[in-house]
Amino acid sequence: MGRVLVVIAVLLVYALIMVLLLVLGRRVRRSGRGGDALGPFEELWHPAAHRARVEVRTHDSRQEPAPSPGDPP
Repeated sequence: MGRVLVVIAVLLVYALIMVLLLVLGRRVRRSGRGGDALGPFEELWHPAAHRARVEVRTHDSRQEPAPSPGDPP
């Protein structure tokens, strides 16, 4: 009976770790902070994706804020 409880405990800990990694991955993807940490690996293994990410970041930094409704044209 003791071994069964140990196996169940190990499986529950493994499942908890997987769920936490899933939640963390979603949060990082949503906030956009994951590209900075994984950028060097992306540049090595998928250069086209890295170049696209650089282009998007450059485009986003060049955009002007949208005018307010009361601003003159």
